[in-house]
Amino acid sequence: MFNTIEPEEFEEMLHNQFADNIVYVGKQYDISEAEITLDKIKDAIQWMKEQGFTFLTSCNGIHYPHTEKVFCMVYHLYNMQRNLRVRLKVSNPIDPPHFPTITDIFPAANWMEREAYDFFGFKFDGHPDLRRILNEDSMEGWPLRKEYPLEDQARFDKDDKMFGR
Repeated sequence: MFNTIEPEEFEEMLHNQFADNIVYVGKQYDISEAEITLDKIKDAIQWMKEQGFTFLTSCNGIHYPHTEKVFCMVYHLYNMQRNLRVRLKVSNPIDPPHFPTITDIFPAANWMEREAYDFFGFKFDGHPDLRRILNEDSMEGWPLRKEYPLEDQARFDKDDKMFGR
């Protein structure tokens, strides 16, 4: 269990700065989270850093192939002084998805964004060195996109539901 800001407080915090750009505020897996519009996500991350969330725990990509929010970036922020965690999300339905880089706010995002590029094909506008990090340069495609079935489609005793497909 994590310490987090309650969703109502988190929404009030964000509402004063990003009222028209908040898509969703809630709590999932014991952490309060907010989805911010694509054009303001970088401002929201910068603002959260100024509020004491100075540690970017992780940022990673998600592919939801059968939803409106096809591509999503998730940022986990941690306030060390208050021992609080929050999650910010942003989605982009366009392929290839473009997100603003946050390497100028959190230099640690450099490799995490490269990983999201390598596995999901996410483009980070302004990234200083966006190239593959774990897969071979000659590899085509994006291995963590849910574009191919995992199981043999001739088998009826298994399905991909447990893999979110």
